[in-house]
Amino acid sequence: MSTGVSRTVLHRLRAAGSAPAASSGSWSRLPSSCCRLPAGPRCEARRALSVPGRGTMNVFNREMKKRQKNWAASLQDGHQYDYLRDEVGSRVADRVYDITRTFPLALDIGAGKSHIAEHLSKDVVERLFLTDVSEKTLKQSRQSEIPTHCVLADEEFLPFKENTFDLVVSSLSLHWINDLPGALRQIHQVLKPDGVFIGAMVGGETLYELRCSLQLAETEREGGFSPHVSPYTAVTDLGNLLGQAGFSMLTVDIDDVQVHYPGITEVMTDLQGMGESNCAWNRRSLLHRDTILAAAAIYKEMYGNEDGSVPATFEILYMIGWKPHESQAKPAKRGSGTVSFGDLSKIGQPTNNKTT
Repeated sequence: MSTGVSRTVLHRLRAAGSAPAASSGSWSRLPSSCCRLPAGPRCEARRALSVPGRGTMNVFNREMKKRQKNWAASLQDGHQYDYLRDEVGSRVADRVYDITRTFPLALDIGAGKSHIAEHLSKDVVERLFLTDVSEKTLKQSRQSEIPTHCVLADEEFLPFKENTFDLVVSSLSLHWINDLPGALRQIHQVLKPDGVFIGAMVGGETLYELRCSLQLAETEREGGFSPHVSPYTAVTDLGNLLGQAGFSMLTVDIDDVQVHYPGITEVMTDLQGMGESNCAWNRRSLLHRDTILAAAAIYKEMYGNEDGSVPATFEILYMIGWKPHESQAKPAKRGSGTVSFGDLSKIGQPTNNKTT
């Protein structure tokens, strides 16, 4: 399994009384030791996963998530909150283009407004099925040159037969699924042999600035804290989950997207507009005004930039997995090698041939 790390910086600054504007900044490849942002403690929040022999953890209220997405889709200015989904959707599409083949039939799980399809061409994907739990969101799916079919379906229960699709994609949807291992197994089932799954989901270090600021403020003002940011999957678990679901030739990439906001209020407002509010069963529905003010001050003190803005980091986990097929490359059998690693140092050395 191969892994990689990159970082993207987006600016989401807003003038008083005006609509926000987003601009894409430069990004660069960084070594693993440099992928984290400096300063500030991290507060761990990892989701519990289903394990063989145990029941599936019911972490998220799926009906609440459906209502949140429908509410976000009903906003008249909802398009201004699509910047993160558009960015990640384009990067998922880039990974589709990296595979030099045409996919006759593809599936987009949790498609939303079709943030991936708008970056694809019919030369790569001939037909595409879009699924989402939110009917209002599907009705706002964007036009694409690819013939598409919308299906109202929950990501946890795919209504498709086995060996149906040549390609399955998903962008920023799987992190709200209770049974992620089960969902990956379903994706594996609906893929044809030698089919590929390309997905992106939010990782465990997402919004650590917001999470820590709220926890510190609540502890100070109320003597304890409740989870206000949903738990997410850690990158160290993702490869194992894909392997357990039956995928082969795995690739996992980490992409840190950092968005700059005027303050903590704009961070939480945009999360609502994205339909990304917390829907965990153990969430606390209300925050005291004093706690929010304290959290805003802590946020700026610990993480604030010189220009007065505050960063919000989204850790995006990209994954690629193939359904096994006999035509795929396989590792050689153990012991079949004909060259010793000890002989590698002799390569390139001149040989002394004496003529007698």
